[in-house]
Amino acid sequence: MEPDAFNEGYLTTRVDVVVNWARSNSLMPMPMGLACCAIEMMAFAAPKYDVARFGSEAMRFSPRQADLMIVAGWVSYKMAHAIRRVWDQMADPKWVIAMGACASSGGMHRCYGVVQGCDNFLPVDVYIPGCPPRPEAVIHALMDIQEKIRNEYSIARDGAVGEKHDPVEARRPKIITPDGDAVISPDRLYGQE
Repeated sequence: MEPDAFNEGYLTTRVDVVVNWARSNSLMPMPMGLACCAIEMMAFAAPKYDVARFGSEAMRFSPRQADLMIVAGWVSYKMAHAIRRVWDQMADPKWVIAMGACASSGGMHRCYGVVQGCDNFLPVDVYIPGCPPRPEAVIHALMDIQEKIRNEYSIARDGAVGEKHDPVEARRPKIITPDGDAVISPDRLYGQE
């Protein structure tokens, strides 16, 4: 009888994959609810949308415990300094979601007191369109961040400060056609290839 790898009780993988999987499924958001988008962010964390299934139900109001900042609403220049200070206090690795039109581009607030997009002072990873965006859109952004963490981040970069690294190619899932033979990539399926 030939030994079966699944019955032997072992599995091979890379440390990067396991660490990225753990990081992506245990994100702790730092909610920066600045305006009306904050209400939709609260709904995203409420039981109806159940963000706990993604491991991100624990909102952390201490920057030392958070690794994902959600900027929800328009940012005044006065508030931008405080947001940047909180961002600087967060431990690496960390990510940012710009939630809503105002956080992404200033929205309808085209005036001297409002920053025209929080990407002027933060490195934004995912933008969520809408005024205000629905909680489902926030969940989609969270899933995009999770995919980014799983596919791009490497723990080898933790010890290397200031060194340039080539980006890791994304390992996207394949889609099997109904006949079960052909495999179509999502890029080709949605016409991006």
